[in-house]
Amino acid sequence: MTAAAWATSKTNRPPRVLLLGSGMRANVIPEAERLRPLIEQHVEILLTDFEFKEDLSQIPADFAIVLGGDGSILRAARQMGNRQLPVLGVNLGKLGFLADVSPQDLSDVLAAVASGDCRIDEHLMFTASVRRGETVLAEQLGLNETVLTAGPPHSILTVQLYVDSVLVTTYSCDGLIISTPVGSTAYNLSAGGPIIRKTLEAFAITSVSPHTLTVRPVVDSADRVYEMVVPEPNEGTAVMVDGRLLAPLTAQDRVRVERAGQRFQMIEVRGQNYYRTLRDKLGWAGNLYKS
Repeated sequence: MTAAAWATSKTNRPPRVLLLGSGMRANVIPEAERLRPLIEQHVEILLTDFEFKEDLSQIPADFAIVLGGDGSILRAARQMGNRQLPVLGVNLGKLGFLADVSPQDLSDVLAAVASGDCRIDEHLMFTASVRRGETVLAEQLGLNETVLTAGPPHSILTVQLYVDSVLVTTYSCDGLIISTPVGSTAYNLSAGGPIIRKTLEAFAITSVSPHTLTVRPVVDSADRVYEMVVPEPNEGTAVMVDGRLLAPLTAQDRVRVERAGQRFQMIEVRGQNYYRTLRDKLGWAGNLYKS
């Protein structure tokens, strides 16, 4: 999408927004109170929720402003569920690959967004489910990654990976990550996985502390169905979605990851650039060969 839908609205009204964030973070509520008069110069706030508890499905908002870091945006995406609104992330945290707008720039950014001088980029989301035979035990919409984790007593796992029901390989590792491009700069990156441009339609499969040096990350199409099976799980073996427990696993369970019908929508304004963000956030701006 190249321009905001509200910019072409015939009602000539300001955009209507949700103001979301994690009230558990010490700086979020004070910063929200400080920024609210500035925000209301450009948009109409329909709802404020700093506990991620409200039902957002029936609120006629145009987009959501999320105060915090990338974790807050993940929670907002989970809260929106089947009705994903465009998100403008305001970075009150440290790294912030998704929350890319600083509080100092918010007024200028909102002025641009309210006038439609922005674009909305859509990103891959997935559905992770735990299945036992034909029964779905648990299911969750996700944005970053599905992680199969060994858990206590933390002995090495044997994990079988299937793609479109075909066995790909058997890993000996501490866990396995199936990541979206948006999630490629999260746990996937720290585990040695590849960085994938956010707009690509692909999944990255990265093992955590593999037992053999020949194991390497794999990138494949988002149109395939990925499944993980642990024949001999530990007592604490489980599957996590975006950092939250989905379900513990037994030897009879199969974890399935597949493209979701929903799309995560991120508001991008002029001056934001994918590689510049990587340089800034990952410290690539330095010159290793400078004397």
